[in-house]
Amino acid sequence: MTAGPAAVADREVARAVELLRAHADHPSAALALNGATQRYQGRDADGLVAYTRRGRRDVVQFAAPFAAPDERGRLLDEFLGRLSFGPGAPPRLTAAQVGRADVGLYAERGFTVNQVGSTYGIDLARFTSRGKALAKVRQNVNRARRDGVTVVETDPGDPGDRRELDAIDAEWLAAKGRHVKELSFLIGERGGPAAPLRRTFLARHDGRTVGYITYSPVWGSRPGWLYDLTRRSPRAPVGTVELVNLTALTRFQEEGAPWLHLGLTPFAGLDDRHEPEGASRGMTKALRLVAEHGRLVYPARSQEAFKLKWAPHAIEPEYVAFQGGVRPVPLWHLLRTTGSL
Repeated sequence: MTAGPAAVADREVARAVELLRAHADHPSAALALNGATQRYQGRDADGLVAYTRRGRRDVVQFAAPFAAPDERGRLLDEFLGRLSFGPGAPPRLTAAQVGRADVGLYAERGFTVNQVGSTYGIDLARFTSRGKALAKVRQNVNRARRDGVTVVETDPGDPGDRRELDAIDAEWLAAKGRHVKELSFLIGERGGPAAPLRRTFLARHDGRTVGYITYSPVWGSRPGWLYDLTRRSPRAPVGTVELVNLTALTRFQEEGAPWLHLGLTPFAGLDDRHEPEGASRGMTKALRLVAEHGRLVYPARSQEAFKLKWAPHAIEPEYVAFQGGVRPVPLWHLLRTTGSL
């Protein structure tokens, strides 16, 4: 009997999780399991590439190949060699959220690589909520507690909790308006293949759920959890998000998790010291302009301020790599894929 589509999908996802556990060394690697993301599993090299197709010939890749360090270049070459949209012009690859250690993979293959933002991580063995650095967090957490907000870890599969999460999503989207911008390719999701791996913490106030945060697993040299998807009702008291995150962080500490990662903030922490040789000067200027004046594209400053409020112990650059140089159409597809436009 031939296996059905669900069984095939289950095997593919199980193998993808196995490869990520074995090889992923990127704080957001679990996003490779998003439902709408395609995954190429290596034939000659052990690993996977996460990507999505855009337009007639463009491919946007999430992070670098997930493979052993000495296999990543071979897997990237294998993937590039197998890309095809049929007859016509060859496909063009743009890789988003590439870590510093993998910049050379793309530069050596003629890609133009620029810093696109920064990622933040908290060493849970060193974290403390005491002291001046966390004063603003404590202030907001105490305010939320005085207002009666409570936090619980929940099972997203519970029908009652699922209905409440759906209601929060609807409120959040309505409050943002029809022009809401979301990094749809670079953030997690509530459902999808990674749902069994994820943890969700709910905030409740006056008997109603008013917000939640999901956390995805992180593997590699800094294992732990990734602060991923956040939703908050306009009715949520001040400090709700901070209380949810501090509750989850404390739980992870008690369980012995080494790190809590806060993820990428695009257009944040841009610095000439992080730009690789051969970076596009025009792209550098454009990203700096967005960082300074592009609040309608993405609220980089407020996102960065929230993450810095937690006094992260690691702040590292992340990059975008353009095959064949920075060109308008691939750049457009990158912005559309990530939800920046």
